Amino acid sequence: MAQWKEITTTEQWTEAWTASGEKPFVILKHSTACPVSFSALEEFESYLGKTPNEDVEYLLVKVIESRPVSNQIAEETGVKHASPQVLYVKNKETVWNTSHWSITEKHMTAVLN
Repeated sequence: MAQWKEITTTEQWTEAWTASGEKPFVILKHSTACPVSFSALEEFESYLGKTPNEDVEYLLVKVIESRPVSNQIAEETGVKHASPQVLYVKNKETVWNTSHWSITEKHMTAVLN
């Protein structure tokens, strides 16, 4: 079972972004104040609890508590902010993203595996 790692600083984001050529990652932008985001987190964790792509790192940023990180993600990826939102980043490029009710275990499995 894979685990997600929370990032809370822009430095951690920059490290992941820079390393995405070697180790792609999936990041969930999560709002701790939103029921839709809570559902997305459950789906994210359900995906991780089954047979996730082991070649990918899994990250989470809390958009309220870590606003500068969330803003930097939107700026550097060029993907307009939404929450909840999932982005799959490879080689400093967003190769897939989705948001809200489209964040499901089934959808992530279809794209990532």
